[in-house]
Amino acid sequence: MKDYLASLTTEGINPETGMIDELSTEGMLELMNQEDAKVHVAVRQEIPRIALAVEALHHALSTGGRMFYIGAGTSGRLGVLDASECLPTFGVDPSLVQGYIAGGDQALRIPVEGCEDDGAEGRALIDQIGVTGKDAVIGISASGSAAFVIEALRRASELGAVTIGVVNNKDTKLSEAADITIAPVVGPEVIAGSTRLKAGTAQKLVLNMLTTTTMVKLGKTYNNLMVDLKASNKKLFDRSLRIIRTATGTDEATAEQYLRQSELDCKLAIMMIKSGLGAEEAKKVLANCGGNLKRAIRACSQVK
Repeated sequence: MKDYLASLTTEGINPETGMIDELSTEGMLELMNQEDAKVHVAVRQEIPRIALAVEALHHALSTGGRMFYIGAGTSGRLGVLDASECLPTFGVDPSLVQGYIAGGDQALRIPVEGCEDDGAEGRALIDQIGVTGKDAVIGISASGSAAFVIEALRRASELGAVTIGVVNNKDTKLSEAADITIAPVVGPEVIAGSTRLKAGTAQKLVLNMLTTTTMVKLGKTYNNLMVDLKASNKKLFDRSLRIIRTATGTDEATAEQYLRQSELDCKLAIMMIKSGLGAEEAKKVLANCGGNLKRAIRACSQVK
């Protein structure tokens, strides 16, 4: 295992940053920015694999399955973050996209050392959260060597779930456990081994792509508008009004009228305005179109 870890790109010494501690403040920042520029290139090279993962996720979520992120350390925190953001952004049920970290929720704030090495706990977690063959499980590990994540994927695979690995090295142990592997290799970190830097940034970009494109394919947006958000506070109420006005061309007073009539359901308000239907009829058409607003509007236009 020592030889394996030593061979990882994420554990390498960056020859470009060896004298970082002797640079000016601006020099250090410029050096970090220069290294960060490598991240988007590495992610772009993985788009074919990301696309495969999105298709798998879309299939799982559109046929009654769920999506689970499993990670350790920085990788786990990023997974939990992305999962938690799906509820306010896309209005999904909290159970649809879930994130878990080795060591439990306490590890989100305070590192719990050693948990990533506990493969048995990874397998137990998969059983505990009730993963089935309908689901998709995404294991995230910069090194690709976290036993907690690897064994979680193996157990998920045994249950028939589709498994996806997000790593920052090629040919890792995690890759062997995944049906699809996304591996943006960003090179050695500015501070050797600190994978919260370029590796973490690359992972965040990948996770953004996975959930955003999957949700778009599920009809959670109208054009590029997040029409499934719930107006649960003043900021989101105001955003909902702007979304309704952008989508329909109506004035603010009308937008607010329909938003309240729809019980703060932005998508339903737009559907009502666009179709001329009442709330209940508009709901039925949306349901028949799988919640896809554009498809529902077109269906009404064809009837007329």
